[in-house]
Amino acid sequence: MSEYTKTEMDKVYDPKKVEQKWYEDWVSKGYYKSSASNDKPPFTIVIPPPNVTGSLHIGHALNNTLQDILIRYKRMKGFDALWVPGTDHAGIATQMMVERELEKEGTSRVDMGRDAFLERVWKWKEESGGTITHQLRSLGALPDWDKERFTMDEGLSDAVRKVFVDLYDQGLIYKDKRLVNWDPKLCTAISDLEVEQREVKGHFWNFKYPVHDSDEFIVVATTRPETMLGDTGVAVHPDDERYKHLVGKNVVLPLVGCKIPIVADEYSDPEKGTGAVKITPAHDFNDFEVGKRQNLEIINIFDSTAHLNDNVPEKYRGLERFEARKKVVQDLDALGLLAEIEDTVHTVPYGDRSAVVIEPWLTDQWYVDAKKLAVEAISCVEDGRVKFIPKYWERTYFEWLRNIEPWCISRQLWWGHQIPAWYGPDGTVFVATTEEEALKAAKEQFGDEVELTRDPDVLDTWFSSGLWPFSTLGWPEPTAELKKYYPTNVLVTGFDIIFFWVARMIMQGLKFMNDVPFKDIYIHGLIRDEKGQKMSKTRGNVIDPLEVIEEYGADAMRFSLTALATQGRDIKLSMPVIQGYRNFINKIWNASRFTMMNLEGYDPNLVPTQDQLSVYDKWILTKLNRTIREVEQSIEAYEFDKAASSIYQFFWAEYCDWYLELIKPVLYGENEDDKQRTRSVLVRVLTTALGLLHPIAPFVSEELYQKLKDFGVKIKGVDSIVADSIVLSAFPDSNESEIYKVEEDEVEFIKEIVAAVRGLRALVGLHPSERVNIMLLPASESVAAQIERNQESIINLASLSNLQILEGEKPEKAMAQVISDVEVFLPVEGLIDIDKETQRINKELQKVTKDLKQTESKLSNAKFLDRAPEDIIEKEKEKLEEFSTQKKKLEELLLKLKEIS
Repeated sequence: MSEYTKTEMDKVYDPKKVEQKWYEDWVSKGYYKSSASNDKPPFTIVIPPPNVTGSLHIGHALNNTLQDILIRYKRMKGFDALWVPGTDHAGIATQMMVERELEKEGTSRVDMGRDAFLERVWKWKEESGGTITHQLRSLGALPDWDKERFTMDEGLSDAVRKVFVDLYDQGLIYKDKRLVNWDPKLCTAISDLEVEQREVKGHFWNFKYPVHDSDEFIVVATTRPETMLGDTGVAVHPDDERYKHLVGKNVVLPLVGCKIPIVADEYSDPEKGTGAVKITPAHDFNDFEVGKRQNLEIINIFDSTAHLNDNVPEKYRGLERFEARKKVVQDLDALGLLAEIEDTVHTVPYGDRSAVVIEPWLTDQWYVDAKKLAVEAISCVEDGRVKFIPKYWERTYFEWLRNIEPWCISRQLWWGHQIPAWYGPDGTVFVATTEEEALKAAKEQFGDEVELTRDPDVLDTWFSSGLWPFSTLGWPEPTAELKKYYPTNVLVTGFDIIFFWVARMIMQGLKFMNDVPFKDIYIHGLIRDEKGQKMSKTRGNVIDPLEVIEEYGADAMRFSLTALATQGRDIKLSMPVIQGYRNFINKIWNASRFTMMNLEGYDPNLVPTQDQLSVYDKWILTKLNRTIREVEQSIEAYEFDKAASSIYQFFWAEYCDWYLELIKPVLYGENEDDKQRTRSVLVRVLTTALGLLHPIAPFVSEELYQKLKDFGVKIKGVDSIVADSIVLSAFPDSNESEIYKVEEDEVEFIKEIVAAVRGLRALVGLHPSERVNIMLLPASESVAAQIERNQESIINLASLSNLQILEGEKPEKAMAQVISDVEVFLPVEGLIDIDKETQRINKELQKVTKDLKQTESKLSNAKFLDRAPEDIIEKEKEKLEEFSTQKKKLEELLLKLKEIS
């Protein structure tokens, strides 16, 4: 045991001295390791793999903090906790990043050729692809680094090829010509998640289409005039009386000259515009469905770069789409067929990587028959095999899966899992896990001289990440890890990828493992700024977690995110919130420092009996055991905010603000037995509370535990009598035999009295340190006895010069506060001039009332609410609340002054 000196602990906690030191220690000693061969019960999480190109953003910080809390907690509960880390190869993002490098060097992937380009990407991945996993370390995330995976690892690539071949052999993967989101800059299909919907100012162009053999016209509106060159029909609602006589007839498509039919279809809305809609099946998703229903021709008018192709009149061929738009409008206007141009604000799809307008484009792609796979994926949530937390996210999941479309899985890229399909001389496709297998099958059909060409496309990244829960555990090999850790226990993720990733993992897990991939799905909220606005670089309201960690430490960052992670709500995060939790971490540090400064003579082998414990000891042990139970229940229920709140309340409000103050007279006193007992409780409560804190704030809890070890303090380990590190400690157990209800009630009663005194002192404007006389009128002798037993503590905590217990008569000229079983009186004679104080408060009340009325007037002004920026309105609302509270307090004070005047 070392003797404590003040130099051993800084007055202020400095995370820079602590965090890297302990993280490296945990990793070097392998505290993160799981083992399929041990007999502990498994608890498994697979990390949502961030893009290999990515850097840690605030969403990652939240997601990984919550996972780390669960893993640390389960390790402490004696589970073989496996958290699988890894990254996604991020097809488009990675390819673009490397292509930008090549552009700076004056070359391109086309110049290099596919093989050389892929070598370059792998080189980039090895040199720069580990950024985000290193940043996770700075957050304190402690997954099993020995089991880190990458979606293009050799093993995962084997899994991808096997799944593709198996699904193809079962008729669940096929090739088809359908509309896709086409990026004309990157020249690839992209997923809906890679499409960014932007509101832009545009126009509705109203064109007149002549009815064939008639002098009538049908007016149609469009925001994309160039697409009219690919129109193959006009739709009207079957019940629209204006057009019933025209259904079945044709219009002559202007500029093209061909006849196209007028069809009756419920897609047309009679209330919108003219009620007639031009139908371009090859370039609009809704029109594509109408075209299928009405058997309309599908004419593709764009090439892969969104230039007009040979399916349009010669004068428009080769024009870029926006050039063609101008030309089409000019030509229709010249023909007198431009009826009207209306300004509008509408939503336009942009590629999130390329930042160009996305075109719905008809092209040959590979598809998965998702509808068949969705059947079991729906039922496993319906029957409770998979649970969403919060439950209402099931509705989103069901809505997507019950309306699921074929899943386009091919991408026109080079970086990714190349599709295992080869084409023979007549276009016959051979799907196999290897080229040798494909060639063998081709030779049987075409002879030994046959040559095959591999499909150049790669798979959608969601295809490989959909296998993540089992491919990372070694599938298709029957590994010990797969047997022990699948299915995993919980997936922690955001709502935006419920369909793109969560649903696909469930479909693939059920298909290839005959079991769900996870039992619980915890959906956390989106992090917004303090005003509730989405964080974005353009708004300038982004909080960088790495900068926060640098300035305030990882524990402050983690605790802030955890404390705000309320189920079903987005998180409003601001720097003042983070600063507040930094102060909390420092409060724990200072309380621990105080404890260690008073441990001279501490004997770790001395454990007081229940009879030896003071009322205050029993109170804090009761609070501790209740907190243990609350934290445990909250984490088990994924109520992370409640777990953080319980810890915060216990440390700050109960341990620091009350217990330490209540026991100071003992620690500073002369009775060595009392001091020894108090030190024992003090240390026990602190070390137990650090165990509760550890999953959320791992660094400060480790640092303080290691310092306490110098005094011989021991924490029980999960696998040993004493834990070398708090990481290896057993999570605290709640002890029902240490719930002391009588003593708890007594101390809570004392706290009420002290709070009432502080309230009265604040009411009359006295400084907290200014000592005052207080009179208490108890309701019974037993209450009086409680007060007498705790008289010294009340005097110390309430900064009193004197405490008088009354027996019946109430004092005059005293401010009063009634609490349970006692009236508290603050005599004001000589402390304040009641008349002057009344005048002062009346004057202040007039001003506050005036300010309140002005604010109410502003907030009831419709023009102000329409024109003022959101942050100004929010400030006015805050002022309204503040003035209302001030007014109420001043009115209450006037009433009290009136009673004693």
